[in-house]
This record gives sequence, structure tokens and C-alpha cells, in this order.
Amino acid sequence: MNLNGKRILLTGAAGGIGQPLALALSSKGAKLALVDRDQVAISTMCEKINQIGGLGGTGGIAMPIVTDFQETETDLYPAKSVVSQAVEHLGGVDILINSAGILDFTMFEAQNMARISQMMHINATVPMLLTRALLPRFFAQNSGHIVNIGSIFGSIGFPHFATYSASKFAIHGFSQALRRELVGSNIAVTYIAPRAVKTPMNDQAALMLAATKTAMDDPEVVVAKIIKAIEAEKHEYYIGQPESFFAWLNGFLPSLVDIGLKKQAEIASRFLSRKNNPAK
Repeated sequence: MNLNGKRILLTGAAGGIGQPLALALSSKGAKLALVDRDQVAISTMCEKINQIGGLGGTGGIAMPIVTDFQETETDLYPAKSVVSQAVEHLGGVDILINSAGILDFTMFEAQNMARISQMMHINATVPMLLTRALLPRFFAQNSGHIVNIGSIFGSIGFPHFATYSASKFAIHGFSQALRRELVGSNIAVTYIAPRAVKTPMNDQAALMLAATKTAMDDPEVVVAKIIKAIEAEKHEYYIGQPESFFAWLNGFLPSLVDIGLKKQAEIASRFLSRKNNPAK
């Protein structure tokens, strides 16, 4: 797939992966509707992209859509509003990239009900609602591409990321089911699962990840692989070894992965203990 001229709706565009992804898509000549709740950050990002394009760049353009998806959805709102704004400003949408996400590194019993609901909503429900809002348009134009940015934790339930893992398992399952439902159409569904990425979202777990020798990728490396997966219209694409192998293994021998993660779970518990009891 050639991304030049493609009209792309990208959520989480002011986030750790979102910013370099938006810039990379723009360098390919894409026309972007960038969604985030941070008005200053997303407006600045769009100005930067439009300035580059106006100075003889590839012609990529961007417009901001400021939305807080943490608000409760009613009748697909604000999903409908986001899609309508993107269509109005870009003249349509060819690709939806669901990149927005939140996580906690915590003991599950320490998460309150509101946070659990919020994480499931942002990470799983919002991508589904945006997809639902766009599907009628994709069917009408007989084309479209849905890209869900998941996680290796969507195939491996990692200790102390219980809710985050659950939300990514959900979006992984949604991607598989929808892809099979759309067989015979010209609508593609791609699920991309990075391992840990060096972004502010992972700052709270960075020391634990280092102690457990868990690899972390630079955002630019991950973005380059995401772009390749989109261009190739991959069904599923996993980033990083040996994590990708363990994701595969977990589908066959989860008890073996349990053993492999036992030490990491113990180390993680110690970090959480220090976090909750800093004097110790």
C-alpha cells in the first residue's frame, strides 16, 4: 500500500508513539486527522507537520481533533464526532489507526474501580466504537484499513499489568474476529503488538523492566516497523524477540510461560513494595 495521499485518522497522536508515528506518516505524504485530549500538544504537532509540508516537504498535512475519550460514550459519541470532523476536514478517511492507550504498573487490588473501567474503555472500547463509526463509510467506498496498536501483553498476561493485559487481549481478539467477519470485503484489519517502548507511559515501570532485563525499544524503531506493517497490510505483526516467541508459546503451553515469568513477578513485586513503602 502506498501511503501517499492516504487520509488517516490517528488517535493518541500526542503520545509517546503517536508523535513519531504522525511525523513518519506525514513524511510518506499522508493527510492526517490527529486526535488527542492535549490541545496544546496536538495543535503544535499539526503546525509542525504543516510547516514541513509547506517548506517543500512531501505534502503531508495534518489537522487537530481535540477529544477526551475518557468521557462516557453515548450512542458512539464522541466517536461519531471524531469521525465526522475527520471526514469534513480530509474529505474522507482511508485508514484508522487506534494508538491511544493508558496503563498502570500496580498490584491489581490497588486499582480502584474507576481506573479499571477507564483503562478498559480507552484501550478497548474506544477503538471498537471508532471502528463501528467508520465501517459504514468504508463499506460505502468499498475500501478501508483498520490498524489497532496492541501489545505483547495482549498475548502474554504479565503480572502487575492485569487490567492493561486484559484490555490488550480484548483488542487483539476484536481485531481477529473483525478481520474474519470482513473476509470478502476490501476492508483490511491489522493488529500490531510492540513489546515495551521507551515512552513516558512506561516510566513508572522502567526500573522494574530494566531489573528483569526486559528489552525496551526506541519509539522511532517501533514506528518504522508499524509503517512497514501497514504498507504490507499485515494481518498481525509482532515486534521484538524473544517476546514474540513467548507470545506464540503462550498460546500452546501457558504453564511453561508461567514458570518463565515467576522470577519477573517476584522482582516486580519488590519494586511495587518499594514504591508503596519508600522508606524501606
